Amino acid sequence: MINSVMELRLRRNLPAEAFMLFLVVLLRNSVVGAITSKHPCDFPAIFNFGDSNSDTGGLSAAFGQAGPPHGESFFHGPAGRYCDGRLIIDFIAESFELPYLSAYLDALGSNFTQGANFATAGSTIRPQNQTLHQSGFSPFSLNVQWYQFNDFHRRVQNFRTKKVDEVFKRLMPKTEDFSRALYTFDIGQNDLTAGLFQNLSLRQVRESVPDILGQFKTVIKDIYNQGGRAFWIHNTGPFGCLPYVLDRQPVTTGQVDKYGCVGPFNELARYFNLRLKQTVDQLREHLPKAAITYVDIYSVKYALITQSINHLRFKHALRACCGHGGKYNYNVHIGCGGKIKINGTEILVGKACADPTTAINWDGVHYTQAANKWVFDQIVNGSFSDPPIPLGLACRRQH
Repeated sequence: MINSVMELRLRRNLPAEAFMLFLVVLLRNSVVGAITSKHPCDFPAIFNFGDSNSDTGGLSAAFGQAGPPHGESFFHGPAGRYCDGRLIIDFIAESFELPYLSAYLDALGSNFTQGANFATAGSTIRPQNQTLHQSGFSPFSLNVQWYQFNDFHRRVQNFRTKKVDEVFKRLMPKTEDFSRALYTFDIGQNDLTAGLFQNLSLRQVRESVPDILGQFKTVIKDIYNQGGRAFWIHNTGPFGCLPYVLDRQPVTTGQVDKYGCVGPFNELARYFNLRLKQTVDQLREHLPKAAITYVDIYSVKYALITQSINHLRFKHALRACCGHGGKYNYNVHIGCGGKIKINGTEILVGKACADPTTAINWDGVHYTQAANKWVFDQIVNGSFSDPPIPLGLACRRQH
């Protein structure tokens, strides 16, 4: 295998740094891939909490559909996702042969038999003191998502003990599925960017992290107390590489690294992740029956962005596929699908790029379906997890 890898480096003329990163990922995948089980976890349902990285229709149901060209690459039209297609949570559901999660807030066409999605785009862990219109952040913070789950769980239990229409029952999970389900979390990035957009200093945002994670810990404990046992928790990504941050935040030349990302912002993300990892360790001590997997999404996304030249199909790592104008094809006033009026006629200017499969960033904020699939392929076997177990074994508690 090593000879083949060396030949690959020579053929592609990879720099030493990129080659070492490639080799580390390859070796980690090989080691973790050897961990197998004849009896992988059989999750009957998934309950997801998060922000736009895993929102399958919550914000759209509450405030209006994310219009075209969102969804064009897979759903052939808007599907409640801020992406051209599927999200990581969609690939997680697919891996268990479960249907895509219906948004809890979506009243039409939803089926909650095998789980529910409480995530909404723009969500934070800590509640925001401003409206969506004022701040751009969702009112459905993690504590609200918890209230929704709590009510959902209670009502399902009540309905299961009563005589109700069988058609209605077929749209609900079984009572026992709440303890057998996988609970997924991808949230926290917006807490950091919200502080920066409110003109807080990096130090001030950093000082808020313990309180943010204290509230996160409370929600995990509450779900555990209701019977939840398997938790799959993503850390936050390198938001210092996202066009909407690069475009909107004042940065100096010295703060930009050789890849075009803002170093201090990514350092803030790494600090958050360090404290999140410590929080997960504490939860393991306090919740003895829980199987909690911490997933290093940051490392995977950062590798994808900074080494995209070595992933043959990806190009323009810091440029949005769908947008209008500027260095990063991002404009806060004219987003993906945005139109302008010329002589009284609306003209679509926020168009998608010709081939989203070659793009990492979709709209300046979110990743493309192709990038989401690439990230999922790296994490599914546990290569970037603590403990290093595959997604299919996330119910296994490590001693």
